[in-house]
Amino acid sequence: MSTVQHPDPSDRPARLTVGVVGAGRVGPALAASLQLAGHRPVAVSGVSDTSRRRAEAMLPDVPLVPPAEVLQRADLVLLTVPDDALPGLVTGLAETGAVRPGQLLVHTSGRYGARVLDPALRAGALPLALHPAMTFTGTPVDVQRLAGCSFGVTAPEELRLAAQALVIEMGGEPEWILEENRPLYHAALALGANHLVTLVAQAMELLRAAGVESPDRMLGPLLGAALDNALRSGDAALTGPVARGDAGTVAAHVTELRRHAPQAVDGYLAMARATADRALAHGLLKPELAEDLLGVLANRAVDANGTDGTDGTEGTEGNAR
Repeated sequence: MSTVQHPDPSDRPARLTVGVVGAGRVGPALAASLQLAGHRPVAVSGVSDTSRRRAEAMLPDVPLVPPAEVLQRADLVLLTVPDDALPGLVTGLAETGAVRPGQLLVHTSGRYGARVLDPALRAGALPLALHPAMTFTGTPVDVQRLAGCSFGVTAPEELRLAAQALVIEMGGEPEWILEENRPLYHAALALGANHLVTLVAQAMELLRAAGVESPDRMLGPLLGAALDNALRSGDAALTGPVARGDAGTVAAHVTELRRHAPQAVDGYLAMARATADRALAHGLLKPELAEDLLGVLANRAVDANGTDGTDGTEGTEGNAR
């Protein structure tokens, strides 16, 4: 059951015209969610053919126009461009007079808080940072996934009610993030979500190499249970050869990875060392087993026979200098 507290109707923003600058995977989905809440998308901008097709599919009959024209038409503008492009976009829009006083300007970057919108604030805009903690596909399923999705919200005190109302209208739950904590907040999400995709993709490749016909079917229940256990129990959910201190098994893993997937060795060793540290700190890894295990993980290179292959020189895999 959702714990979202719906705001008093008097606190909800009026029905707004909505514009999107940057028709990537995020902007059209958020605009479509706002449309379901009664707001009216009126303009969208996109550069690539893919973004234009996405906008036409997600926001049919909404005209594609240049960014400055989006701001002319909309009361609420979603700036959904890549992080590195955001500061320059905001500065450019403000310097060219595209920003209107009283206009709600919302960016969806996880990295930045509200201060990146200061050039627009000086032009009279109302700045909000609303970052959905969700991975997007660029398809209508994204609108459904926003139900119960947490948003990292940073806004001036006087705009907190408006920010909260908009997030709830999109089906999300606001989580207030201090301006100075935005980079750390975003790093945490990237570590958990983006790197998970890489790990799963690597695991699927290795299973195929091992002869498994349906890696996704094999991994689905395992990864689902591991994620559920981790969210419920944290480090207490650690299992496997590293947490048990099975140094011989880990050495065999490294040997096979170097033979069949050398590009995966660095990641395996780095995650195994992090897992060993956490397992040791939480009493899951016995200290008497940790020495041999950490010795295996400290090897910069292991040859096909499972022995140290550095010959006394520095290798290119494994332990950090």
